[in-house]
Amino acid sequence: MLHTDPPWEIPPTAGLPLRWGDFLPSGPIGFADAVALFLDVPAVGIECSGTVSLVVILETLKRLSPGRRHVIVPAYSCPLVVLAIAHCGLETRLCDTVAGGFDLDPSVLGRLCGEETLAVMPTHLGGRVAALDAVIAIARQTGAYVVEDAAQALGARERGRSVGLRGDAGFFSLAAGKGLTLFEGGVWIAADDGLRAEIARTRETVVPKRFFRETQRCLELLGYAAFYGPRGLRLVYGRPLRRALRAGDDIAAAGDYFSPDIPIHPVSAWRQAVGARALARLPAFQRSLEAQAQARLPRLQHLPGLRVLTDGGGGRGNWPLFLLLMPDRARRDAAMARLWGSGLGVSRMFAHALQDYDYLRPWIGAQTAVNARDFADRMLTVSNSPWLDDGRFGRILDVLAEVCS
Repeated sequence: MLHTDPPWEIPPTAGLPLRWGDFLPSGPIGFADAVALFLDVPAVGIECSGTVSLVVILETLKRLSPGRRHVIVPAYSCPLVVLAIAHCGLETRLCDTVAGGFDLDPSVLGRLCGEETLAVMPTHLGGRVAALDAVIAIARQTGAYVVEDAAQALGARERGRSVGLRGDAGFFSLAAGKGLTLFEGGVWIAADDGLRAEIARTRETVVPKRFFRETQRCLELLGYAAFYGPRGLRLVYGRPLRRALRAGDDIAAAGDYFSPDIPIHPVSAWRQAVGARALARLPAFQRSLEAQAQARLPRLQHLPGLRVLTDGGGGRGNWPLFLLLMPDRARRDAAMARLWGSGLGVSRMFAHALQDYDYLRPWIGAQTAVNARDFADRMLTVSNSPWLDDGRFGRILDVLAEVCS
């Protein structure tokens, strides 16, 4: 396994690089208004992270539906989802995924959903659009809300509209590397005017004024602008990654250690102005990523035994990365032994299925999900960053072809 430092580092996802002109004192338009125009929705809420966006939504739903305590999530998802649910005093229920995929298994969801279910949370994983028809139908039968986890899918569309609007509410992450970024930030949306007003009312009571944390985020955003490139990422991302790999700590390598102490604070006008200026470049950036992805998809799909996850009918996701499913865990691990830490932008979306993070056990208990574990064991990701040129992409293909054959 390669754990020495390469001279460059391709990020595992395709984040929008910032320009120093983005840091001027004011933006051309308010950030919330700019995001609403981009998503073609009446209004959005801006929070300090995607996690806090979820907290604000769940606190609202809990207030509107007292007595319902369960939130059903895919068993392959971000650990922060579990911590957000616990923060709200609610209980996580793991739903297994369909075999070989990340969508909620409708047969399992039907058994889990009941009178205590507050919300069901399908996930648009890695920019791919989740299947929603069965999820929404099952949730509606029991009076549960549907909250779309679109953390990695800002700009993805389903049936011509932004993801996050088929259900009752949705949220996006603006964390480092996730397309548009404020270093940390989040957006929530709701299709219904009344629910949107209720969520806005909730956030006024649950988001305290903590300016020290916001000062830290402003400095981190400047650091992102300075280091987000193949040379800078070698220092701030690549070296910690390779330390974790040398230690055999896959969770640290995937960046999956999170604290239950969720930072909650407002986002300053200055950081929002940075986001508004950068957002003006996002549509063209995402179109270029889609064009690159469409050119490279056939080469990945040609590899024997390997499956590339794409969108179902009616979905048009964004392309920060490729989600690949290897034939078995042994071959996934063989590929990762050669590519993870190589500087080529190959990674894992999450280290494990949620049931297999020991630090989540206080909130997960003994719940199990067979398909989600198999999916986690066979999954790897390949960056779609514009810095991953054809030569380096070809090196990844060579390794995957050798391992798959």
